[in-house]
Amino acid sequence: MLYREMPQNGDKLSILGYGCMRFPTVEGGEVDEDKAIEQIRFAIDNGVNYMDTAWLYHGGSSELILGRALQDGYREKVKIATKLPTWNIDSHEDMDSYLDKQL
Repeated sequence: MLYREMPQNGDKLSILGYGCMRFPTVEGGEVDEDKAIEQIRFAIDNGVNYMDTAWLYHGGSSELILGRALQDGYREKVKIATKLPTWNIDSHEDMDSYLDKQL
């Protein structure tokens, strides 16, 4: 795996990230959570340390599934990027509220 060093903090991030927008699904469109977790952990076990998710992916379940995948010591191995649902933000308090929910 190739990595790039972030000049701001020295973190070394894999140039290949894992995007949580396209988790595997079952008939009906629900996420196949077991398979998604298996894929996420496979990626991490093989050097991917950058995860990308967002509030709206998979109807709000992407961040929750990623959180479950990162149990058992996996959280310490990755950096996570997410996006703020700006269309729901009217104030600084809204930003804080969504960040707390996302965390």
